[in-house]
Formats: sequence, structure tokens, C-alpha cells
Amino acid sequence: MTSALLSDYFQLQLENDDREERFLTSGVSWQAYESLLRSLDNSSRYRLAYLAETLEIMSPSRSHELAKKAIARLLEAYLEENRIRFWGLGSTTLKSEDRRAGKEPDECYCIKTDKDIPDLAIEVIYTSGGVDTLAIYQRLGVQEIWFWQNQEFMVYCLEDASYQLQTKSRLLPSLDLVLLAQYVTMSDPLEAIVQWRKQIQVND
Repeated sequence: MTSALLSDYFQLQLENDDREERFLTSGVSWQAYESLLRSLDNSSRYRLAYLAETLEIMSPSRSHELAKKAIARLLEAYLEENRIRFWGLGSTTLKSEDRRAGKEPDECYCIKTDKDIPDLAIEVIYTSGGVDTLAIYQRLGVQEIWFWQNQEFMVYCLEDASYQLQTKSRLLPSLDLVLLAQYVTMSDPLEAIVQWRKQIQVND
């Protein structure tokens, strides 16, 4: 099963160059999912998502990776400037065999204290379809999800075992996500981080 999944997906990648692609298949056991994780050995080239025997393999595009890195650098600058402790876990695999769920977020963070499950996960969306990301994170117990899509943030917070769309972050209520989005979309990454730090300091 594992070798067949890899063979099918690698063939898809050879045909599609740098475009972001998703490979979706069902009937995948938890053991096969974990075997695939070991085979890929935390490769940054692929992101896996697993939900109740449905497996998604995604290969992020260059644009996807540029956006994720920009968001991470700007968010971490905000946390540093505001002296908010954080633990950046990157694309660490989050998984629960009991709940049949697993995900490799684009970025994830523990805020204020270190925890087994991060408080915040960030997902960059450039293509539609695939497994239900919120359903996976609900099973894993991640408190807040940020989706970056169409050059803006959408924030979902976990309430009574389901996610609700919010106008701002509950973890970081003083963070202006509309303003942050403007810096994420700047073409010069260095200028973006320099100007963003200046903006934070002015607001302080």
C-alpha cells in the first residue's frame, strides 16, 4: 500500500512541475499512514493529512511556501516585539491514533506555555478540495486555526467542540490581522519585516 501510494503520487509530481497538487485516496489504514510518514521522513516537500481512513498528500507550490514563510516571520516578529513567549513547531506532524486524525500544518505555535498540542495552526490555501482540515484539527484539539486564502486571514476558534469563524484572534486579540495581511503580500520580504517591526513599535 505505501509503495503504491508513493508511486502514484510521485508520477503525478513528475507531470505537474511546480504547481500545487493534491493526491486524495480512501481506505488507508492508520498503519499505512504511519508507514508513509516514515517513508517520507519529514520531507518538507510533502504535507500529509489523515482523517478516518482518508489520506491526502499535498506538494506545496513555491508561492505557498513563500506565503507561509512570510506569515511565520511576521507573526514571530510581533510576538517578540510584544514579549509574548511562543514555541514555533513549524510543520510538526500532529496526530492521534485513537481519533484517527493527523496533520502537518504549514506553521503551528504554542503561545505563552509549551504544550503537546499547539494552540495555533496556520494553513495557506491555494487550491480547493481535499480532506476536511477543520475536522482534523477538531479531533486533535487545536484551539485556533488561521487560513490564509485570497490574500486575507480567516480565523476559526474552537467552541464547544466545533469551530466558529471569528473577526479576530482570541489568542492574540490585539493583533490586527488586516494590517498583518498587507505586510504578508509585500513583494520585498526584508522591507516587509523591517516596516512591520516599525509599525509594531509605533503602536506600542
